[in-house]
Amino acid sequence: MTDDARATGLSDEERLAQLGYTQVLARRMSAFSNYAVSFTIISVLSGCLTLYLFGMNTGGPAVITWGWVAVGLMTLFVGLAMAEICSAYPTSAGLYFWAHRLAPERSAAAWAWFTGWFNVLGQVAVTAGIDFGAASFLGAYLNLQFDFEVTPGRTVLLFAGILILHGLLNTFGVGIVALLNSISVWWHVIGVAVIVGALTFVPDHHQSAGFVFTEFVNNTGWGSGVYVVLIGLLMAQYTFTGYDASAHMTEETHDASTAGPKGIVRSIWTSWIAGFVLLLGFTFAIQSYDKELGSATGAPPAQILLDALGATSGKLLLLVVIGAQLFCGMASVTANSRMIYAFSRDGALPFSRVWHTVNPRTRTPVAAVWLAALGALVLGLPYLINYAAYAAVTSIAVIGLYVAYVIPTLLRVRKGDAFERGPWHLGRWSRPVGVVAVGWVAVITILFMLPQVSPVTWETFNYAPIAVLVVLGFAAAWWMASARHWFLNPDHQRTIDREAARKGAPEPVDP
Repeated sequence: MTDDARATGLSDEERLAQLGYTQVLARRMSAFSNYAVSFTIISVLSGCLTLYLFGMNTGGPAVITWGWVAVGLMTLFVGLAMAEICSAYPTSAGLYFWAHRLAPERSAAAWAWFTGWFNVLGQVAVTAGIDFGAASFLGAYLNLQFDFEVTPGRTVLLFAGILILHGLLNTFGVGIVALLNSISVWWHVIGVAVIVGALTFVPDHHQSAGFVFTEFVNNTGWGSGVYVVLIGLLMAQYTFTGYDASAHMTEETHDASTAGPKGIVRSIWTSWIAGFVLLLGFTFAIQSYDKELGSATGAPPAQILLDALGATSGKLLLLVVIGAQLFCGMASVTANSRMIYAFSRDGALPFSRVWHTVNPRTRTPVAAVWLAALGALVLGLPYLINYAAYAAVTSIAVIGLYVAYVIPTLLRVRKGDAFERGPWHLGRWSRPVGVVAVGWVAVITILFMLPQVSPVTWETFNYAPIAVLVVLGFAAAWWMASARHWFLNPDHQRTIDREAARKGAPEPVDP
């Protein structure tokens, strides 16, 4: 099949059938809506600000500023490499399906299996990180407005409430979710402009350029400045997650072979610019570093808004931030549920028959929505005993997602000219872009498993390696015991289809 035939000869449904899947989800999304989901999940008003406290302690203004520039550039390489593959394989199965198509035939199912499990882990963790961050900022607002005491227990309760809200919206408010995702883009763009404008023109005092670009702060307990700079990159890298949503939503997007890859790349570079402007606005507006670092709200950006703009304006703009974070979490649950739906459609999760059911009225995977919410809640619960838990959750998100992002890229680089491109591709730049992407992910995977605070105790332990090893161990054990005999095995799938037909369900037609 040539690129031109893919681009012009097949409808979205025909291309999906050619890839082995029947159109089930409703194809309602435009290219802009597809981009809007990824842009919303990246959410500079969420990632940048919820980890701003981590950044203030782990490198300070210099790492916050230059780390964003460097990480944004490297993320663009990763996104470009992913986008080219997305154009060739526009399906909700996304990353693990790509791995299956790109790997050598004998090992293709294994590559796909582990890619899918890393993707599920990362998706659940990023949902946890987003909604936990929203809970923290909501707690800060309640503290300022109603003298609400912020405790770990209350933060976890707010976290659970937000997850329930997002689960309900994705269950019953299908049309509302699509509308809110589109509104979210403008909420973020206008919100960033208003906040940065206020922080630029209202305060009487601003920090110097030297402070913003060169001030280094190390409150981690580690003696090596280089080590602190490297682990401090987590703030930026965590923000640049979730843009695989554009791939997961391709089965619901018109002109998926071009809209999906464009959504990935556009969401990264627009977020890169918006985030840089936002971080400069907040860092220049710091009035007292120590006071804002130790704010009773637990959220230094909230204190910066208050100190720089006054109580009334500060609280209003804090609500803008919280609104953006809620948009972000809602979109993350949407994308997460689509990944769970696709993976369970191929039988790869325990009780898969439950998770890939689709509501006949709304045509959405309701069970997958609630599994995504429950998994995120479980990952956030250690915060009750470990105050470094939020940084650990964000590390898990980065590791899980980026390993899943880079495996298909690695396989595509190995495949070379044998890779059949879709209508959107990088031409002669495919290999160098892919090599850079693979190298960068190898570095950050190691970095974000390392201890972030010294001394290392149960209260400061980075449990990211444990979570990754538990999921990897479970996936490996299931693979060896059973899954290697049936996962993505056409003969096994036909047996399942015949059994379903005997029980009254129509036997699907082979594409």
